Amino acid sequence: MGLGVIALVGLLWLRLGQPVLPDLPATISLPEDARAEAVTFARDWIVVVTQTGEVLLYDRMGALRDRVQP
Repeated sequence: MGLGVIALVGLLWLRLGQPVLPDLPATISLPEDARAEAVTFARDWIVVVTQTGEVLLYDRMGALRDRVQP
């Protein structure tokens, strides 16, 4: 029984330890050399934060509406 608990804890640690970002919709193209670090899906907007801290605001159709530099 102890071995089963250890195995269960190990599997949970492996699965939950590495969060996976959702895939960006195909209609969204990031600026050159930008990599998504965080993505938020709102009702009318998609917000992407890049590795440099830049915030990109897209509408649901994938058009870039605003950019905020850090």
